[in-house]
Parts: sequence; structure tokens; C-alpha cells
Amino acid sequence: MFNKKRSFFERLTGRGVEEEYVEEESPRDVKKISVQSKGGKTGQAPAWMEEEVEEAELTVDVYQTPSDIIVQTMVAGVRPEDLEITIARDMITIRGKREESRTINEENYFAKELYWGTFSRTLSLPAEVEPDDAEATERHGLLTLKLPKIDKEKKKNVKVKSI
Repeated sequence: MFNKKRSFFERLTGRGVEEEYVEEESPRDVKKISVQSKGGKTGQAPAWMEEEVEEAELTVDVYQTPSDIIVQTMVAGVRPEDLEITIARDMITIRGKREESRTINEENYFAKELYWGTFSRTLSLPAEVEPDDAEATERHGLLTLKLPKIDKEKKKNVKVKSI
């Protein structure tokens, strides 16, 4: 019998020629992928393929001025105390939680598209910044972070004192 050599993609993913992937809805509205062979047998996809979304990812705008890196994101409906911003010289992480305060029966909804729950975003910054001088403001749901760039060209003369 002739054995066909598996392609690079098939070796990488562990998928055989006779398998196809089927998306299934889980009870938490998180898509999981299971493997279904052409013969109808269903098995679990490899662990690295399962897509579990525990928190949403923020959308951001990042731009620069001559002296600052500016990061903007929408956080409407989030209280300032529910936001956590961590800044390093070359990276920033924004985490938060948007809680739904209404108690409406599911059967009374016609559409339910708003996101409620935790969210985060970690960004590598295009330039080093000074974390101690960062400023965060929120206006009408728009969070703006002003991160001063480190001036690598700045020089300072230090006088030596005799003690």
C-alpha cells in the first residue's frame, strides 16, 4: 500500500489527511475546536488549538509626539478604581473590569452585544519611557495615557565636590 508523506502543516498541527476541524459552541459562548475525522469520529483537538477566551482584549491607538508616547483606549462604563495600569520602560499593561449592574431576565433581551467582564492589553512600546512621570486621564470613556520618552541624548554635567 502507498503511504503518502505528510505535509509540513500536517506534521506541525498533528492533523491527518482524513481529519477536518469543526467549531462547536460551548455553554459559555466560547468557541472550542474539536477534530472530526471523515469517518464521523469526534475527538478533542490538541491542547494548543483550544481557544479559551477568559478576558477581552482592548483596542488601542498608539502614537507619538516629539516628547511623549500616547496610548488611547475606550473604557466607557469602567470605574477608575477598576482599572490597573502597569508601566515599564518598554511595555505597558492595561487591565480592568466592566461590571453589569442590571438584572434583566435573558428571555427579555432582543440583542445582547455589550461586553461585560475583564479585559486587558499588553503593548510593547516603540521607545523607552519614564514610568514615574506617566499621566493617565479619562474623559467621556476615553482613557489617555501620556508616557514621556526617555531622552537618550540628554546629558548632564556633574560637579565633583571634595568632602
